[in-house]
Amino acid sequence: MSEDETRRTPADPLLRVIDNLARFHREHEEYYSQAPLRQAAELQARSRALKSLADRWSEAEAGERTSAIGFAGAEDLNAPGLVAESGILFMEGEDEPAELRRLKREVGTIADDTEQGGAWLARAMEQAWEIAGSLAAYPALADLLGERHRIIADDWQSAGLQTLVARLLRRALDLLARVDFSPAALRADLEGEREAPRYLYAASELFDRAADLMAESAMLVHGNERRWRVFRARVRELRSEHG
Repeated sequence: MSEDETRRTPADPLLRVIDNLARFHREHEEYYSQAPLRQAAELQARSRALKSLADRWSEAEAGERTSAIGFAGAEDLNAPGLVAESGILFMEGEDEPAELRRLKREVGTIADDTEQGGAWLARAMEQAWEIAGSLAAYPALADLLGERHRIIADDWQSAGLQTLVARLLRRALDLLARVDFSPAALRADLEGEREAPRYLYAASELFDRAADLMAESAMLVHGNERRWRVFRARVRELRSEHG
């Protein structure tokens, strides 16, 4: 056995680890190149709902209670077409619509999940960075080390975007918490300063930016697909050469 072969043999288990990471993390990233796009589309739909209400409440005049019968729709508060699109229905004798409560609850869950995902990815990239440095011992991988580090850098950037998305969503929820969505309170606001529409516009804009960053995160991850494929093919070649 040559001196060069003796030097490389102890590192062979590392190649097995790298091959495993390249396989499963590529598959993992295939999922995360799509899932944020679906979430972004859903978030944009929630943003449109808030804007529709804000548009309505910026112009509508406060009306009288539509009916003494509970569950009747509030003519002055419901935005045209929004009930069918989102299910958000303001009813007489009721408090905040259940659909709005669900919207805020779901956005809070997205914020929690995104923050946790970003933190996990950042930790994973810390470890990946250290492992990638060890690959310099393999001259056959030298021309692909830039690609491997680009994967890590893009994933690290994606982790930061996820953390920012969570912050934006939580701040949007803070703004929505400033609005009393009961029909009586909203009518009082229509007759007064019309503060509710301003808070809704601001929250919707934060939703929009969060959705944009979700899409950007997905694009970063998606851009790694070919890098993973080429890198793993070279690793497998190197493993076969060294048994």
